[in-house]
Amino acid sequence: QVQLVESGGGLVQAGGSLRLSCAASGSIFRLNAMSWYRQAPGKQRELVAAITSGSTYYLDSVKGRFTISRDNAKNTVYLQMNSLKPEDTAVYYCNADVSERDGLVTYTGIEYWGKGTLVTVSS
Repeated sequence: QVQLVESGGGLVQAGGSLRLSCAASGSIFRLNAMSWYRQAPGKQRELVAAITSGSTYYLDSVKGRFTISRDNAKNTVYLQMNSLKPEDTAVYYCNADVSERDGLVTYTGIEYWGKGTLVTVSS
């Protein structure tokens, strides 16, 4: 089992910044892709940003404002959010694609979610 713990959410005025963190712990053989999703009230969960060993992805509406990064030594992924807008208000969830090993067998593509952290941007 793997646990993901998010932190860094809160209330900020439009134009402000927040930095989210997500620390992974548990039976991790390898952390593959790590991502941030968000879900606003009444809307579907959407992928905001993702990072693998060699590439990043961003939702069009956050490009140039958000930056995803990871510290492999700490099994932690970050989301730096600048120039925040009221429409960024949502619960932000961390997602990890993990490989786990059981003896000689490696299991890949196991997905875990954090419990979410609330980001509220006031106008």
